[in-house]
Amino acid sequence: MRAHRLTLPALAVAFAVVAAPLPGGAAEADLEWVEVFSPDGTITQTAVPRAVEARAAEAALVADVVPVQETGAPDQRFDLVFVGDGYTADDLDDYHAHVVGKWAELSAVEPFKSYKEYFNVWQVDVVSAESGVDHDPALGSARDTALDMGFFCQGRDTQTERLLCVNQTKAAQFAALAPQADQVVALGNTAKYGGAGGGVATAAGGNEQAGQIAVHELGHSIGGLADEYDYPYDRYSGAEPTEVNVTADPTGAKWSAHLGQPSPDGGVVSAFEGARYHRRGLYRPTEDSIMRTLGREFNLVGRDAMTAALRAKVPELR
Repeated sequence: MRAHRLTLPALAVAFAVVAAPLPGGAAEADLEWVEVFSPDGTITQTAVPRAVEARAAEAALVADVVPVQETGAPDQRFDLVFVGDGYTADDLDDYHAHVVGKWAELSAVEPFKSYKEYFNVWQVDVVSAESGVDHDPALGSARDTALDMGFFCQGRDTQTERLLCVNQTKAAQFAALAPQADQVVALGNTAKYGGAGGGVATAAGGNEQAGQIAVHELGHSIGGLADEYDYPYDRYSGAEPTEVNVTADPTGAKWSAHLGQPSPDGGVVSAFEGARYHRRGLYRPTEDSIMRTLGREFNLVGRDAMTAALRAKVPELR
């Protein structure tokens, strides 16, 4: 592998956090929603105290950037960037194995499988002083790491152990060392199941199940897909959603071209009530896709949106 040692470029990296809107009121001003992923594939949201994140000192923003897969110019590819936390200099071989494993898992899912050669995959070797992440193996355990990653959402949610959160500001700073970052995944040096969604998705590097989190998050960042699970709200009464895979129309006319067709995630395309954080009043195309449950395939509507977005990003596919 050839490595590039880079310092932070002037180019800023923007991330869109995908989460349910918080209810109004002063009490909620200090809270934020975070996606929670369970080993059985269930996805929900939980409100946690909003993090006050320190930035990494500019002098500390030096790391090797390793091209795991480089297929073209960054502005003509979808660039996936991995940053690691809790990996010491002696742990970097393990970190590389974790990155390769997560990319292999992701690229086995359509449409990534068919468009694998139009991705660049970058590994930023963020070096920590100690191995591991906070609150592992138990709440209260502390590690000196570069990105402040920890279970129980860095101790902010003492009820949800599998919620593995990171300092998103620092993670984005280190991800910006890569030539380009369209999606960032932060891997923690732990084998315990955990992860979280957001602008920087997180996953346990040493856990084989956690790679599905990246698949789900790329549905947001590439296809602009909405979540199809129905927690935590009851009835939706707003305007027609902009995302292609959810609608307020119970006929499913929004995806009329696909109605009745077999879908890769099983069954046929119709209109199933319960989507985009609401149990009633919003509809999804199929009963159970990756945007609702980890380990599933993208449904036909979502896959088509993903394919169109990938083709629009890559000049030779237009």
